[in-house]
Amino acid sequence: MAGKISWFWNERFWLPPNTTWADLRSTDDSRYPALEDLYIVFPYAVLLLFIRLCFERLIGMPFGRLLGIKQNPNRKPEPNTILEKAYNSVTHNPDKARLTGLAKQLDWSERQVERWFRIRRNYGRPSTLTKFSETSWRFLFYVVASVYGMTHVPYEPWFWDTRKCWEGFPYHPIEPFMYNYYFMELVFHWCLILSVLFDVKRKDFLPNIIHHFVTVMLISFSWVCNFVRIGGLVLTCHDMSDVFLESAKMSNYAKRESLTTVLFSLFAITFFLSRIVLLPYRIIYSSIIECREIVGYFPSHIFLNGLMVVLQILHFYWFYLISCMVYSTVIKGKVGKDNRSDDEDTEESDEIPESNGDIKNHVNNGTEINSSL
Repeated sequence: MAGKISWFWNERFWLPPNTTWADLRSTDDSRYPALEDLYIVFPYAVLLLFIRLCFERLIGMPFGRLLGIKQNPNRKPEPNTILEKAYNSVTHNPDKARLTGLAKQLDWSERQVERWFRIRRNYGRPSTLTKFSETSWRFLFYVVASVYGMTHVPYEPWFWDTRKCWEGFPYHPIEPFMYNYYFMELVFHWCLILSVLFDVKRKDFLPNIIHHFVTVMLISFSWVCNFVRIGGLVLTCHDMSDVFLESAKMSNYAKRESLTTVLFSLFAITFFLSRIVLLPYRIIYSSIIECREIVGYFPSHIFLNGLMVVLQILHFYWFYLISCMVYSTVIKGKVGKDNRSDDEDTEESDEIPESNGDIKNHVNNGTEINSSL
């Protein structure tokens, strides 16, 4: 077992040439990131999950009610063996021919069958108030993380000159604010992973889970290898767009249509600038090109770049969906449907009229585009 552990932590993989773990051992004068620092993350994630549940019930929901959001009753459909079998084995939303056949079989009107399927689809889904409280928690975190990051990171020389992320690498002592920043983000994303069992489910559930795990791997991996400076840049450029996304969702749940349009527009702009322009052309470029020029390639650095490329592919995927929504809303000028959302047919429509179009499903049911490393 000891031999396997020794092989896994082989310095040839994790560190640049001529560097050992002993070189990165913390002293009274300099503190370096260490694997042992990650052991405390999971208990804090469980604690944060408890704090989140308390926040949603004691603050999020009362605030939502104050804005006029109601806890709509989740009605159970009338028991019907034939319709339940059709719902489970054929489709949740039957076509015209199937609808007509079921109506004749039950001696119901087609309208009654449609109504049963609509109630059945909505049964067990979270109410708008529940989704508002869940969103308000994420909004609070992204505001705190954005403010914390922007009040510290821009004052570092490597924020403006990315080559300084690699000069003298890996001998970069960890600053206290970066320690706090990293663990704030890591604990939050572990909390997101723990909460997937009861969070609102979306169509891109799998890509979002991949995103969470890639994020946790990136943060943890970059910590162990002391890629903290480049990691700090990635964290900083992500959180701001999430603030606008979550606030747009909250605005939409509260039916503030004009405000929702403004906030979603700001989200689309900041997402494009930070994750489609800044991240690949400045940060990933620095990690691939500038690191090679200054430090040279080594295995863990290549692995880090691979994770960042996976993350960027997810960003391109989400930006494509955002662009489709913007095109449908602004260019075509009509309400569309966000392919990322669940097919939610509520009796009280959540549609945003006029110019807000596809924003409805994006901000209401669309997957959180997470802050990530």
